[in-house]
Amino acid sequence: FIEHGTRRMHIGGITAHPTGAWTVQQARNVALDLGDRFGDFRFLIRDRGSNFTASFDAVFQATGTTILRTAVQAPRMNAICERLIGTLRRELLDRTLILNQAHLRAVLAGYQEHYNTARPHQGIDQRVPDGDSGPRVPAADPGTCQISRKPVLSGLINEYERAA
Repeated sequence: FIEHGTRRMHIGGITAHPTGAWTVQQARNVALDLGDRFGDFRFLIRDRGSNFTASFDAVFQATGTTILRTAVQAPRMNAICERLIGTLRRELLDRTLILNQAHLRAVLAGYQEHYNTARPHQGIDQRVPDGDSGPRVPAADPGTCQISRKPVLSGLINEYERAA
């Protein structure tokens, strides 16, 4: 799941064979994780997959959320989600050999933390989803300050910040 306004990513579940009942349970899990914030959502944009049943929609409609289904073969209608899928593939899955579901869950959880707390997003003015309203690191003259590198996901990704 991804929140369009903040670009905050939420991981649902992991399965090789999703069913309608499984998808409904993932919606319930996200609702529990978000708590009071879950009622703030006005719209849910989803595709027309058979996994998204009336029960899935009902989880969101219970709080007054309007369900919007994308048109057939129109990925631009949900471009932010499509962008996240591409980002996950390019920055993570194309560079990591996944061994099993537990490994995938651990890798995705680590990437979710990086994505929500350290990765700047162009669509929200180079801010991070869980950051404050200002930019994460102000521009600095590289000749006058020290910059430290912090490896994430065993060095697959690096985060940079001013050294203390």
